[in-house]
Amino acid sequence: MKRKLSLVMAGLLSVMLLATGCGSSGQGDAQAPAGGNEGNNTFKVGLEAGYAPFNWTQMDGANGGVKIDGGAEYAGGYDVEIAKKIAEGLGKELVIVKTEWDGLVPALTSGKIDAIIAGMSPTEERKATIDFSDIYYQSDLVIVVKNGSKYENATSLKDFSGAKITAQLNTFHYGVIDQIEGVDKQTAMDNFPAMRVAVQSGMIDGYVSERPEGVSAQAANSDFKMVELTDGFQTSSDDTAIAVGVKKGSELTAKINEILKEIPEAERLQIMDDAIKNQPAAN
Repeated sequence: MKRKLSLVMAGLLSVMLLATGCGSSGQGDAQAPAGGNEGNNTFKVGLEAGYAPFNWTQMDGANGGVKIDGGAEYAGGYDVEIAKKIAEGLGKELVIVKTEWDGLVPALTSGKIDAIIAGMSPTEERKATIDFSDIYYQSDLVIVVKNGSKYENATSLKDFSGAKITAQLNTFHYGVIDQIEGVDKQTAMDNFPAMRVAVQSGMIDGYVSERPEGVSAQAANSDFKMVELTDGFQTSSDDTAIAVGVKKGSELTAKINEILKEIPEAERLQIMDDAIKNQPAAN
């Protein structure tokens, strides 16, 4: 009798434990945020950390650098400072997720990050996949060449006829090269550090970039010269604007816009000036 009772009690205990386990799992699934990280206390920002002065990689936390998630390095730059202000306004801890440029949008749509703050323009093509905040920086296009080359004193697009010019892969920068008559358009490159090396080595004559990156390039290394064009490329205002990328329909959009409104234009310009001044020499 005692043995039968023990067996019954053991069976009931097993059922209770199983039910408790299933209940815990179900509760956890119900509490998990539908789109990724919006429900917790972190604000995960994706950037490539290789587009100074907007964002770069450094070895310590100097000048406000933020540790990169899962690594020993830190990220700094204009985008990082803007991300700090947004995270503070949201009341969340900023987490920087270093991501290759081509992987930023997939990381956002899959929920691995909450936002893209990476010098990204809100182009019509990107708007088909993700939403964007209000603009937090407006720029114009330049061409970065080697200091001392025959293009260092160029002032017009026509001066680059026959020049070997490239731009970053999957950016509108690459498309505008076609506006240079007679240009020798080169294969698009993955990132800006690679393009700088290509200019230094003579592999290419120049690359298309935004003005802050051009200023950054020549400030970091006297081998580079930023060419500002009197005629310039034909672009839309969205092409040369920079905004925060978020998931379609995200509640973060309105919140981020409110925070951005609280950053005066003069302060934004000062943040950019400081970023150019504080960038590591290697960037």
